[in-house]
Amino acid sequence: MNDNTARLPSKTYPWVLVGLLWVVAMLNYMDRQMLATMRPSMQVDIDELQSATNFGQLMAIFLWIYGFMSPVSGIVADRFNRKWLIVGSLFVWSGVTFSMGYATTFNQLYWLRAIMGISEALYIPAGLSLIADFHSSKTRSLAVGIHMTGLYMGQALGGFGATLAESYSWHTAFQGFGLVGVVYAVVLSFFLREINRDAVPLTQSDALTMTSRTSLTKGLGLLLANTSFWVILFYYAIPSLPGWATKNWLPTLFATNLNIDMATAGPLSTITIATSSFLGVLFGGILFDRWVQTNIRGRIYTSAIGLSLTIPSLMLIGFGDSLVHVIGAALCFGFGFGMFDANNMPILCQFVPARSRATAYGIMNMTGVFAGALITNWLGKSTDSGHLGSDFAMLSGIVLVALLVQLYFLKPKVNDFVAVDG
Repeated sequence: MNDNTARLPSKTYPWVLVGLLWVVAMLNYMDRQMLATMRPSMQVDIDELQSATNFGQLMAIFLWIYGFMSPVSGIVADRFNRKWLIVGSLFVWSGVTFSMGYATTFNQLYWLRAIMGISEALYIPAGLSLIADFHSSKTRSLAVGIHMTGLYMGQALGGFGATLAESYSWHTAFQGFGLVGVVYAVVLSFFLREINRDAVPLTQSDALTMTSRTSLTKGLGLLLANTSFWVILFYYAIPSLPGWATKNWLPTLFATNLNIDMATAGPLSTITIATSSFLGVLFGGILFDRWVQTNIRGRIYTSAIGLSLTIPSLMLIGFGDSLVHVIGAALCFGFGFGMFDANNMPILCQFVPARSRATAYGIMNMTGVFAGALITNWLGKSTDSGHLGSDFAMLSGIVLVALLVQLYFLKPKVNDFVAVDG
């Protein structure tokens, strides 16, 4: 065993891995989220940001690039060393965050966000597939759930970008957070391991989809011929609409509906969502792993419970005008979305073999992010027209459709897919 690969994971390293990647996940979301809360400070220096439509375009370019890159990053992660893919992507996006502190024009910010979209897209499929490989079905949901709490912590800390920008400057906020990521990338290179996938006996399914031995088109063909995978794509993409809406526009909605400044609304909104999501993924992860041992659809049902909680929450977030209503709704949404979010990779493992999971998750990520890009642009225009709250509430209807599709069509036969049907 060397610093790159491990033939068989020890009892402790799978959880060490989760801890190492938890920090990467936190930085991943913190660096992308902080921009959403710093518009008031940045628009003083960059006039174009005074338009919410322009700001929506700046947020959306990240999502479009991130979405297009997600399937590519999944394919790459299924074929190359995921350790160095993760370390390299962290180093690049942290460098981009640092560079944003020196931007002086809207175009500079726009292109830096595009580069960030490329580099950040390389992480999630590689990170989640690595966790899935190191953990069995007995601990996979909890491991993924703990990892997802890193994303929510990053979302919460990103809210303090507005506070730092007001206390110091938005330049300092970008430079400080970016430098932290660059340093951690160097540290991570010494401790992160890749599992030796060639040393693991291949199942029939893995042999067919092992793309270093078969063609790329054949591997993708097998994946796209899987009807259940298309259902997963749909039910993953639809809840991504309110998921990205809360990430990019909830601070603005809090500031507007509660009549508070962004320095307060930014941390309040992101901490509310992040804290409740943190609890949701932990609760859901433990419930998933226990329920699936006695009921093969346990993960499906638990995810459905989470989605059902987001439906009334979106209505209250959109139309609430008091602190109690809006905060309460955001807490309920975060808890439910956390239960849903923690379960996506474990559900995927019930329908897709190990050798194709990063590719599959990359495609899923693409559909979710494209949905996020559409909603980000739409809500930017909605903000300018004064309809942000009502449009938030409308999202509850399409989430209900996704919930019904999930319950009706997803019927797994195993906890961990290892064979080709037929």
